[in-house]
Amino acid sequence: MRPEDLDIKNFSYDLPDEKIARFPLEKRDDSKLLVYRDGKISESVFRNMAMLIPAESLLVFNSTKVVHARLLMQRKSGATVEIFCTDSGETDMDFPRLLGKTGSVTILAFIGNGKRWKEDERLGATLKIGEKSFALEALRAGQKEDQFLVHLSWNDADIPFLEILGAAGKVPLPPYLGRDEEENDRSRYQTVYARTEGSVAAPTAGLHFTEHVLDELRRKNVHLAEVTLHVGAGTFRPVKAATMAGHEMHREQVFIPEALVEMLCDKKMKPVIAVGTTSLRTLESIYWFGRQLVLQPGTFRNELFVSQWEPYEEGPDVPAEIALRAVRDWMTGNNHETLEGYTKLLIAPGYRFRIADALITNFHQPQSTLLLLVAAFTGDDFRRIYDYALQHDFRFLSYGDSSLLWRK
Repeated sequence: MRPEDLDIKNFSYDLPDEKIARFPLEKRDDSKLLVYRDGKISESVFRNMAMLIPAESLLVFNSTKVVHARLLMQRKSGATVEIFCTDSGETDMDFPRLLGKTGSVTILAFIGNGKRWKEDERLGATLKIGEKSFALEALRAGQKEDQFLVHLSWNDADIPFLEILGAAGKVPLPPYLGRDEEENDRSRYQTVYARTEGSVAAPTAGLHFTEHVLDELRRKNVHLAEVTLHVGAGTFRPVKAATMAGHEMHREQVFIPEALVEMLCDKKMKPVIAVGTTSLRTLESIYWFGRQLVLQPGTFRNELFVSQWEPYEEGPDVPAEIALRAVRDWMTGNNHETLEGYTKLLIAPGYRFRIADALITNFHQPQSTLLLLVAAFTGDDFRRIYDYALQHDFRFLSYGDSSLLWRK
């Protein structure tokens, strides 16, 4: 069956409300760890990760940093309207660059209590940064599919949008947690290695890592590398279509350092282990960009772009080592220290993995594209994996427990 014909209802399971982790554990690496390898399932604890990964492995992290993307604004009546900023609404500027813009921005957003917000009505908020107090205003500027365009402006031309979000925004906790942020979320809904602002959701597989675990991995001579994929609000978006043909994947921005491409070209560094679905999608996107370079030599390309269905289209096969060398040579020839671009890659059953050998990931929502990815990675055993987790008191979703899955 082609992925377009997959019925999302076949990728579901009963998730009792009490299995959802509403809060993080006191210690990140105390989380339980399900290990799946060669069809067998076992249990461990996340702090033992270094014992479970072979020396000379390549572990790839997503270093994106979550911004405080939820703004609470007031109507003149005093009613509160939530503006959940998800992406840039300006055609000539992506979201990370928009964060540095001063004075005003236009953003894409989900609106809470939005039906009461009239099109010509200005919302307001008073903010304080340091000793400065100033006003923030919001005005609706149109609609794009299921989101709104919102124009935000503030009366201080020296303050960038990132500082506005830092002063006025809240942590963009997933809606399924069903609670408001607490002070602890400001640090715990962020990985310890996060450094590049641009995500509106955390790459949650990385939330379990501590400096202790990272040090243990280094001592074992596990190679650590980073990519950046800025996680968009599409990670929250359920699949509403009956089949995957009716679901459009969200576009996410990626940054891939030349040093990682060199490491991937080095056959001695095996296996390759992706920390999270975002890292895995980025790694596999490198392959598809390389395939484009091999099959369409001389075609002008300024950045990576991988479409949703590209892996499932008919065409010649290109070995991974050749595709990776093509990316390395393209970067060298064009003086690119970083490969930038966008991916809409959908990984679902029927996908053939080219780079990732193992995946560290949390337990995902029923009928989600993330569960489809796990099903593609582990085959029909994904059902046994999730049944085991449910029966053995694993905690689910963003603040839940973790798993180490070896590709079937």
